[in-house]
Amino acid sequence: MMIIAAGWILVLLLAGGFALDRALTNLVERNFDEQLEYMLTGMIASAEVGPDGEVLFYRTLGDQKFLEPNSGLYWQISGVGHEDWPSRSLWDRSLNLQKDTFDAEPHFYDSDQFPREPLRIVERSIILPGSETNWTFAVASAREDIDSQIQQFRSILIWSFAVLGLGLFVMAALQSYYGLRPLRRIRMAIQRIRTTGTNRVTDPLPHEVQPLVEELNMLLEHSEKQAEEARTHAGNLAHALKTPLTVVNNAATARAADLPDTVIREATTMRRHVDHHLARARAVGRRAVGLARTPVCDSAEAVRRAIERLYPQVRFDIDGKRDAEVSIERQDLDEILGNLIENAAKYGGGSVFVTVDAEDTADQCVIWVEDDGMGIPEDKRVEIFDRGARLDTGKPGTGLGLAIVRDVAEIYGGGVELDESEDLGGLLVKLSLPRPV
Repeated sequence: MMIIAAGWILVLLLAGGFALDRALTNLVERNFDEQLEYMLTGMIASAEVGPDGEVLFYRTLGDQKFLEPNSGLYWQISGVGHEDWPSRSLWDRSLNLQKDTFDAEPHFYDSDQFPREPLRIVERSIILPGSETNWTFAVASAREDIDSQIQQFRSILIWSFAVLGLGLFVMAALQSYYGLRPLRRIRMAIQRIRTTGTNRVTDPLPHEVQPLVEELNMLLEHSEKQAEEARTHAGNLAHALKTPLTVVNNAATARAADLPDTVIREATTMRRHVDHHLARARAVGRRAVGLARTPVCDSAEAVRRAIERLYPQVRFDIDGKRDAEVSIERQDLDEILGNLIENAAKYGGGSVFVTVDAEDTADQCVIWVEDDGMGIPEDKRVEIFDRGARLDTGKPGTGLGLAIVRDVAEIYGGGVELDESEDLGGLLVKLSLPRPV
């Protein structure tokens, strides 16, 4: 910020100083030229042609410098076929004029024909009454005064802009220092969080950075929640694996006759628990990436095509709002709908009906999955969500489908309920998932 501020200050001051220098220089030179033109006009007005064809002044020119040798102010009249008529101030010198063409308007230019005495010259071509000669009238003045004035105001301009630039840079530095002070205070607060173990930024800070503090506190809260979830999942998994491992260990120690069956049974149990917690971990990891937008119908159609190959005799029907979207990753939505639709096909009577956005709610998209099976008794609709819970043990399964559906839906801020289908008479699963913001 300081380098950018210094660069812009330097560029703007250089551009402004150059423009102001040109404007003041042109103003001084224009005033100087007007004075020379005024003298030239007076000289032409006082000139007349004498009896021998020479130019005479019928009145004396007003400025006495024309009479003082080497005074720095000169005039000269030149004509074709006539000798140059210089002012007395030229003494033994003469002006080399640019008299090649006839110029009826005053013509200004600089000249270095006199050593150590730069001149500003104005000349004009005139044909006087009673003469056919092309006379060139010229007035010249030393540039010493005008150059001194230009050098003086340039010096003032440089020092003024240097002080101005330094002042602006100091002000920009102070503004940056005090403007960024709240960020340094936030840095110190974060350092205290790391060193003292506090979990929030509670320091009073300006309103301009308060949204940043709020987002930081929300991030800390989110990280704490994820860490707590990870600890809980690790503890649950350890507890779930402890019992099967104890059973296997006891059977191996006792050299039980049914050791192979015991190992297979308990390994299957452990695999169910591992799959369940891996599904939760994947959902939590994808949720942390950001808000997703997944079309529900696209996912439902993909799941339907896959399950139709496993249950070709089942009739599937998907209805509802085709453009409905939910704030959940596509992989997790596929897994949730896959569990629900597969359960409906497996335990139903041959018909599965999926309704997308079945209830008109502002922040939640409700998806109904209905079947025409035996349903679930009302007193069993809570315990069926427990890990490994199964009502029909005659069909293959792990008993983790509804538990995974519930856990993943809750991770994204949704939920799942069980009810009785009025149209098909079987089970009605109401899946609620958040809409995209």
